[in-house]
Amino acid sequence: MTTYTAENSNFDYSHLHIQQLLHTVSPDYKTLSDKDFAIKAYLYVRDTWDYFPYRFSLFEKDWKASKICQLEKGHCLDKAIIMISLLRARNIPARLGLAKVKNHIGVDEIVKKFGNDVLVPHGYVEVFLNNKWVKATPAFNASLCEKLGVDVLEFDGENDSLFQPFDQSGSHSFMEYLEDYGTFDHVPLPYMLELMKETYPPLQKNDVKLGVVLDLNRL
Repeated sequence: MTTYTAENSNFDYSHLHIQQLLHTVSPDYKTLSDKDFAIKAYLYVRDTWDYFPYRFSLFEKDWKASKICQLEKGHCLDKAIIMISLLRARNIPARLGLAKVKNHIGVDEIVKKFGNDVLVPHGYVEVFLNNKWVKATPAFNASLCEKLGVDVLEFDGENDSLFQPFDQSGSHSFMEYLEDYGTFDHVPLPYMLELMKETYPPLQKNDVKLGVVLDLNRL
């Protein structure tokens, strides 16, 4: 279990930026229960960084929580990395999960940019609370959910918090999980690129490799 509380190059929680975030999440973070802190961290990460999936760095050096948290917005992986680092900084076991999901609402722009309506890799958080692993998905900020007409995704620290399958009316599908690739104690960037090239025709066509930043608005 210590593997999932350890600091590494991705979850560099001793960095000043992450230590400052701990206080911002909750000034009394040291005295909160693990569950209460995890919920506060989830809410903070979910709504502080707007969801933005169109920039993806393929530089290993960019996948540091201390660097990501200085951005104004980020995709699901960015936000998962920040949350994991905050949890590990509190000695709460946490790890990165990767999955493949299908988006059924607002797909026109996604199809235009990605070549299809599948999002790969989707990043989520697994946190160990009350002797079990539970999933948390702080990807879509509350304002985006309101815009899309879906309920805001909450996390209670006891049950898996996964993407909303339907919109608020319950009559339209929203997000569908297609495949789960498991969990990781680090960010497996080469593997993530492999998954992306298998899924997105423009990346395969251009033979994209590590060491570039993808501006998916231009694909």
